[in-house]
Amino acid sequence: MAACAPSLDSAPSLRQPFDHGLLERGAQLAAIGDCYGCHTARDGAPFAGGVAMHSPFGTIYSSNITPETQTGIGAWSERAFARALREGVRRDGAHLYPAFPYDRFSLTSDDDVHALYAYLMTRTPVHATPPSNELAFPFNMRWGLALWKAMYLRTPTPAARNDASAARGSYLVEGLGHCGSCHSPRNALFAEERDRAYQGGDLDGWHAYAIERHTKAPIPWDADALAFYLRNGWHPGHGVARGSMGLVTEQLRDAPEADVRAMAAYVVNLMGAPTPQRSAQGRELGAAPLASARNGPGRGGEIYRTACLECHDGTRPMPFGGLPLTLSLGLHGESPRNLINVILHGLGPGEGQTSPVMPGYAGALDEDQVVDLVTWLRANLTDETAWPDFRKLVRESAAMDASQLMFPPGGAGTDPLAAKAP
Repeated sequence: MAACAPSLDSAPSLRQPFDHGLLERGAQLAAIGDCYGCHTARDGAPFAGGVAMHSPFGTIYSSNITPETQTGIGAWSERAFARALREGVRRDGAHLYPAFPYDRFSLTSDDDVHALYAYLMTRTPVHATPPSNELAFPFNMRWGLALWKAMYLRTPTPAARNDASAARGSYLVEGLGHCGSCHSPRNALFAEERDRAYQGGDLDGWHAYAIERHTKAPIPWDADALAFYLRNGWHPGHGVARGSMGLVTEQLRDAPEADVRAMAAYVVNLMGAPTPQRSAQGRELGAAPLASARNGPGRGGEIYRTACLECHDGTRPMPFGGLPLTLSLGLHGESPRNLINVILHGLGPGEGQTSPVMPGYAGALDEDQVVDLVTWLRANLTDETAWPDFRKLVRESAAMDASQLMFPPGGAGTDPLAAKAP
């Protein structure tokens, strides 16, 4: 693979008037791919880029994908757009960083690429240049990405499915939905560990939980529950979408219901059928969520009873009534990172809908109190083993800008996904 791919600057534009049906389909595909969430900065114009994406090597800023000709993609042909989407190569031949999940988007069909291109080329052009990437040497040298691609760029291979809905779910989850980009661990060079796909991963201060057979969801997911969660950003038996997952669910409200249900069914299939024992435990928890709670001693228990239980006892309605914490994946999951974030920074409301909200306790609880509370919750509201020393995660979360941990992103007006031609 060349250090720099050929430029497509001289490629003729293939743009032409697009019909409304194609634009509507492109809008739906953009919602599944979360294009708005990743390319719309807080208080920025839709799709104008500038969203900070943090990696072990520094910060990468998303690009302007509006059809503006100087700072966006307005001068790009569809061929150049398809190459960027599938191969991670810019119009000028420079390699793109894999924070843009072209390894997953490489699965996208020609028809879907065409619809996405049509949709983005009919958005409002915005003249905006994102900040320069802040990467340490040698990761600031794009030529090194050619070697990365030679080692790791592989198009996903969805498993064969017997019916159209199952095949559709596989295609979307493995490809445009790029679920594995967040929910899979990454190696030292930030490539997905495909042999551990969907076993959970960390991104931008949040943990994306395992969504395969290692899932720790206290009530096993079924396709109906997961579809509701994906379209609404929360579920009464599973909790609230947080961090980047909140951005995803905000967009999936505008995706076709059949596609979201197909994705949910595929992910539930990845999780596998729960054992009879786990199913029985889930039913018991759902019927009496606090019945299994213990009342162990310690300052953490005192904090839980005075600061948490009133809203989390299952009796208060939304928006201030929270999920009984025995049902929370934040307590049962493989990482305490999300639980710590929510304790310190709270939960903001979902836009345009009634959803749970919670204040942050960063100003009320010190580091030791947060450690005591998290330790007590894990020990007394779950049957899971204790998390190893996580004090560092408390310090990291306390140092974060709370606005960057919450959703929605707060761009300058939500892009209308009703796909209108200019």
